[in-house]
Amino acid sequence: MADRINILILSAGRRVELVKCFKDARDRLGIEGSVVCADASDLAPALFFADEKVIVPRIDSGKYIEAVIEICRQKHISLIVPTIDTELLILADNKDRIEEKTGAAVLISDLSVIKICRNKINTQNFLLENGFKVPRLYTMEEIRDKKENYPLFIKPVDGSSSIDTYRADNREMLENILPLIKSPMIQDYMEGEEYTVDVFLDMDSNIITLVPRIRIAVRSGEIAKGKVVRDEEIAADVRRLMEALKPVGHITVQLRKTKRGIEYIEINPRFGGGAPMSIMAGADSCENLYRLLRGESLSFKDDHRTDVIFLRYDSSIMLDENMRVVDEKSDLV
Repeated sequence: MADRINILILSAGRRVELVKCFKDARDRLGIEGSVVCADASDLAPALFFADEKVIVPRIDSGKYIEAVIEICRQKHISLIVPTIDTELLILADNKDRIEEKTGAAVLISDLSVIKICRNKINTQNFLLENGFKVPRLYTMEEIRDKKENYPLFIKPVDGSSSIDTYRADNREMLENILPLIKSPMIQDYMEGEEYTVDVFLDMDSNIITLVPRIRIAVRSGEIAKGKVVRDEEIAADVRRLMEALKPVGHITVQLRKTKRGIEYIEINPRFGGGAPMSIMAGADSCENLYRLLRGESLSFKDDHRTDVIFLRYDSSIMLDENMRVVDEKSDLV
């Protein structure tokens, strides 16, 4: 067992809650180590809640992987945690190289899994091939003469965070929306209650925790209000999905309960923005990762709290002319 366990959170951005969850888990377990945050912007809020912060090149710069490798060497990183969709493919593609050169584990699923999840058409096809329900997907030829069965839902094939997603209630709206999206996919609009399911799997794709939560309110594609619930129908279906896909780490699944049953929206093979809700309810993926890094063997646990509601909100920090936090009452380290 390593004397210290240092975690590197990439593209930290606004993930203040997640940084705090890692630090809380570390302290609760009595582990020595740092939570290091990296971002391309020196004004990313999460940087100021980390034990150490580093600035990295943009993901598409051609220098990103080398920068990650160098940080891991300098900071003696044990685990690399990605947080945004746009870095998943490049990290999965370079996983073996990073781990060989640094000794750090990369918390990412196999490249084949990432390719399924990062392309919405690949996701759709995978789900259909494995017997899961999804809204009907239309080709451009099918949609050209479509005059009924609205509303439709339009989104980019490789989209993220609900950017450039639209609902079209008629033909005129559809024609106005389509030119706005570079590579659109068009589906039937799903009517029904929307859920996010946080699943944590160990490095052998064994499910350790599974937590459904209702998306009460969403802002800019990220959950703003949510309720952790128990739903055996959702749990059984998502468990079957994880057994077919075989990802690792923290996975975020979005779905709706419609008149057809459980219909899937997307699978995000990373910590979602609302993951701290499930973590704080007791399905602690951060603690589980520390335990795995200590060499512990984990088994499925279903003892998280339910029927608890989370309300997320914005907060501000003030920096002086030297980029140091001004508020003396802040809980920053």
